[in-house]
Amino acid sequence: MLRVYFSGFSAWLKEPLSHRAQEDARQTELIRHAWAASGKVYGYSKLTDGLRNQRKQISENQVARLAFLAGFAAQVGCRRRRPGRYGRWPAIVAENRLEQQFKVAAPDQVWVTDITYFKTHEGWLYQCFVINLFSRRVVGWSAQPRMKTELALQALLMAVWRRKPAGQVMAHFDQGSQFTSREWQTFLRQHNLKRSMSRRGNCHDNTVAESFFQLLKRERIRRQIYLTRDDARHDVF
Repeated sequence: MLRVYFSGFSAWLKEPLSHRAQEDARQTELIRHAWAASGKVYGYSKLTDGLRNQRKQISENQVARLAFLAGFAAQVGCRRRRPGRYGRWPAIVAENRLEQQFKVAAPDQVWVTDITYFKTHEGWLYQCFVINLFSRRVVGWSAQPRMKTELALQALLMAVWRRKPAGQVMAHFDQGSQFTSREWQTFLRQHNLKRSMSRRGNCHDNTVAESFFQLLKRERIRRQIYLTRDDARHDVF
């Protein structure tokens, strides 16, 4: 009635799944474990890197296909800033020397810095990070309950102390009040740091810092509930 040969039906009973289907099921299980281990936030690209670090032979296209079929989706950022004007014009404006040239040839040629914040049960915690553009590693950081110039100065001081650059370093930042204060300008001159400032309202001029903050919040902070600022500071750092 079903127009199926008895030999084919008998073979299907013995091995109902094809070799490819069995391999897909095995790889899907590996992807599921890697996705769960990431806190269910990683996409196919980072899942592929994780599996390859475990010496699993799998391509990025395979991971993308199987993750899509299984419903393993990456957690994406959703914060959007409303259009409009923000703040006043800064007192001190520097030239945008970086000009979105985010690939550098050697370490400690360019540092980028910015400030982010998130909520705890005690209130807001503000954090400033300094990133070495060559390695994309954080070389300086600080956290305080208020967003003042001292917050940025402490992060930059840590970067100078840890890296001890031999030559002049370009420090790139936005037009926030912390980076346009006279204390900040004095610190840059005293430590042989060359100023570079993003254009007003243009987040693309500091894409590396913005991308780092997005990943930090998406993959770590948004999945935690911090009772105190000290708990948050310890967990993030």
